[in-house]
Amino acid sequence: MTSRTTIRAETSLPDAYFEGLYARDVDPWRFETSAYERAKYDATLAALERPRYARALEVGCSIGVLTRDLARRCDALVATDVAEAALAKARARCADLRHVVFVRQRAPESWPAGTFDLVVLSEVLYYLDPAGVDGVAARVRASLEPGGEVVLVHWIGETDYPLSGDEAVARFAAALGPGFSEGRSERAPDYRLDTLRRT
Repeated sequence: MTSRTTIRAETSLPDAYFEGLYARDVDPWRFETSAYERAKYDATLAALERPRYARALEVGCSIGVLTRDLARRCDALVATDVAEAALAKARARCADLRHVVFVRQRAPESWPAGTFDLVVLSEVLYYLDPAGVDGVAARVRASLEPGGEVVLVHWIGETDYPLSGDEAVARFAAALGPGFSEGRSERAPDYRLDTLRRT
């Protein structure tokens, strides 16, 4: 009996990886229909400390399912993704929400201007290599307002991505450096949810 060894990518996954996924299937992770995803979204929303946020950022918004839920709690919301096909679906889903802006950007190389009191990083950090995670942490540190929150949600199963969910979260938290306090740290069978707040 032999065991299967997963070979991980060594560098951040390229935009073409995600464009290819969405070209084959506009909802490759079943965000619209999965009970697992719905439960995870509900847990993410429940982890938010405030009833409302002035200006939030969601990195890796995909087709905008969580975006629409977050928008109910935000006066303004910027949602980014690397895949234009995903953004087209997200824009259509949220077309009636004038306070939501979608931008095609790749973190950490690009980042929206201005500051935020909430940054959501759901299922994104493990696609990056360690330097990429460090870069996202630097971007968050530069743009998160005092008292602002960061929400991290990541799959903790085996993958062929550059980092595991646990490695990505630990790397991000360490790279943020001082001035952040830990909030929630919860583990479900398949994912972890962590919050950090700028002090």
